[in-house]
Amino acid sequence: MKTYVVGGAVRDELLGLPVKDHDHVVVGATPEEMVKQGFRPVGKDFPVFLHPKTQEEYALARTERKTAPGYKGFVFHTSPDVTLEDDLVRRDLTINAMARDEDGAITDPFNGRQDIANRIFRHVSDAFAEDPVRILRVARFAARFPEFRVAPETNLLMQHMVEQGEVDALVPERVWQELARGLMEQKPSRMLEVLRRCGALARIIPELDRLWGVPQPEKWHPEVDTGIHMQQVIDYAASQDFELPVRFAALMHDLGKGITPEHKWPAHHGHEGLGVDLVNEVCKRLKVPTECRDLAVMTARDHGNVSRALELRARTVVTLFERCDAFRKPARFSQMLMASECDARGRESADVSFREAPYPQRPYLENALAAARAVNAGEIAQRTADRPERIPEMVRAARVRAVKAAIAASGIGPDGADDADDGDDGDGAA
Repeated sequence: MKTYVVGGAVRDELLGLPVKDHDHVVVGATPEEMVKQGFRPVGKDFPVFLHPKTQEEYALARTERKTAPGYKGFVFHTSPDVTLEDDLVRRDLTINAMARDEDGAITDPFNGRQDIANRIFRHVSDAFAEDPVRILRVARFAARFPEFRVAPETNLLMQHMVEQGEVDALVPERVWQELARGLMEQKPSRMLEVLRRCGALARIIPELDRLWGVPQPEKWHPEVDTGIHMQQVIDYAASQDFELPVRFAALMHDLGKGITPEHKWPAHHGHEGLGVDLVNEVCKRLKVPTECRDLAVMTARDHGNVSRALELRARTVVTLFERCDAFRKPARFSQMLMASECDARGRESADVSFREAPYPQRPYLENALAAARAVNAGEIAQRTADRPERIPEMVRAARVRAVKAAIAASGIGPDGADDADDGDDGDGAA
């Protein structure tokens, strides 16, 4: 019986990165022997055990055989005669197919160290093609290690997997899990690049894939291409360390531009409204958590109005708050402002960048919301107790006055009457 540290822990040590978790492979043991030594069995599909003291995972060396489409159609085999190399050959990438023994010696049968040095993602063997989740994992690794590139032969293999329909067998929950993890890495745009190059994005999220090649007004979007804009937006969200709901909302906010009629290009008037149904479709298909879905829908619908916030009258601003349920959920409204800020700053070309441009809309609307929420609705209700049907009207009027005062105090909002319409879905700078 011999144990090895395998996979990500070895890779990250060689990259000089902190190691969070250690996975172990045990060669030459049986499940009964593991239990006798105090290990606790937890594996459902194959023998995995928790160390009695460290609680780290120890898996028996195993081989596997594909028996059905998708990522669950495998039969696993473990026995004391399964070698370390037998186990490593089933792994996805060479950089994840190394092992370190208890003395620190590294076993590297597939040249993972060389691929680390060359910053290459390369599949270990043709067994890679048996598990479509590996396409998602490679894309996620690209977001985590943006300096790495996918080996041409590995990209060809992934393209073949897509053409064979393997990606179509993925269950929504697993797609969302990997997508969410990739969005939380340092450069999420790399995940989209990898998925697009092999054709997987068009199968997983076609609503997003169709954005590449769709032009936007160069005045507001020096990057011009909507897909490139999307990549810049989510990378800016990552650079600000925003939470997952904000990053997902940033990813989804411009889906409506993908279905704007070509004869209207590069303008996209009304794309916000068009995007709402598309966001809902994506979220339903991938079973996106409610928190992420609701923020993404709100951002798609109203990011244009947020971009025009300094032009809106007080009545229109209060309508925006009401539509976004901001009085009950101010934190979510602030998240929508964060996603909208990512949209505003994720616009750059070789010559022009909005990344550091002023973005007063966020503090402007947050201050206005704070003023509106400070209105004492209970006191108004008491004063209007003899006419209860007028309470909502009176509360709203007080909120409009509070917002108007806040706008005036800011010195940057519109002056004059507050009876403008409630805004529209115009493209403008959105």
